This record gives sequence, structure tokens and C-alpha cells, in this order.
Amino acid sequence: MKQHLFLLATILTFSIYAQDVAILKYNGGGDWYANPTAIPNLVAFTNQNIKTNISKNPQTVAVNSNDIYNFPILFLTGHGNVYFSDEETSNLRNYLISGGFLHISDNYGLDKFIRRELKKVFPSLEFKEIPSNHPIYNQTFKFPNGIPKIHEHDKKSAQGFGLFYEGRLIVFYDYETDLSDGWEDEIIHNNPKKVREKALKMGSNIIEYAFTN
Repeated sequence: MKQHLFLLATILTFSIYAQDVAILKYNGGGDWYANPTAIPNLVAFTNQNIKTNISKNPQTVAVNSNDIYNFPILFLTGHGNVYFSDEETSNLRNYLISGGFLHISDNYGLDKFIRRELKKVFPSLEFKEIPSNHPIYNQTFKFPNGIPKIHEHDKKSAQGFGLFYEGRLIVFYDYETDLSDGWEDEIIHNNPKKVREKALKMGSNIIEYAFTN
């Protein structure tokens, strides 16, 4: 109980005062380091457009590190295998139930692995598709139709899934859209300006939501 209260106090402190984000480094062989320009570009966009004050060079933190408690939001992406050890599973669970937030961007090929590992973190929780009237789609920027489609993979509709713990959204998972591709430097994917803008606005909403909920 004391440990839980300590973790909660830590997260609440950073949620109020810290304006930083981090990239989550995981084991299993998947490329956690994919899309290296994505988060810096998103940070620059949010600092300019919603007046955050996030450090321009995001840090990288390991799943089992106590450093994850320094950040209101963690970003995870990649194309391949993800594996959480028992220690990592426990640490991530404590972080999330104590006020932390995780954004996952399926960079194509991540889906079956991240679903398996998050089931270890929260055995009783299931991903639910988030309706378009949820606050995450209605922050500074409005998305009346829900998550925007950014990058094509299998000609499937874009979906935003969430894990909810005691009514609070703790994990947001963008699927079949690849928001993080839209955050990268324009030259990398040659996405039209309007598409990149949609991706950055949605990413901005995610950060804004995580900082205030």
C-alpha cells in the first residue's frame, strides 16, 4: 500500500510540473527505435501550437527502469516482437495504474506482440475501440470522426483502441494508421502536408490528454 501511494504521488507530481515525454525501450528484438524524427517533430509542434514546454530531445527509458515515473507519457512503436519480463510487466503496470500513460503506434507488424504483452500487464483488461466523442479526440484539435488515417498498410480502416483502468484511459493504441509515420520528417514518407498536419494534431491531442488526465 505504501509503495502504491508513493508511486501515485510521484506520478501526480510529474503530471503537474513536468513537461517531458520519453520513448520506451523494450526487449524482444523489435525496433523500438523506429521513426527517430517522429517524437522530436511532435514535441516541436505541440510546443508551438498548444504552448507546452517539452524538452526538444526526448529521453529513452527502459521498461524496468524507475525513470519511467519521471514522465506523464511514454511512446512505444516498432515493427516486430515485444517482450516484457516479469519485472518489466510489474513496473509498467505500477506506472500506468499510478497515473502514467502509454501511447502505442503500430508501425506495422507490432499488433500481435503488443497485445500479447499487454495481456501480461493487465490480464483482465481488453482493448476497446475508443468512440469519436471521447475527450482524446476533442482536445485543442477536434476529430469528429475519430482517429485519422495516415499511412496505408492493408486497406483497413484506422482504429484507436484503449485500455481503461477504473474508468481512466491508460493506454492509447493507434492501429492501421501509423500516426508516428505522419510525425516523421516529410522527406521520409512523402506524406502530403495535410496528412502530416492531421497526424501532428492528433499526436498533440494525445499529449494534451495525457498531461491533464
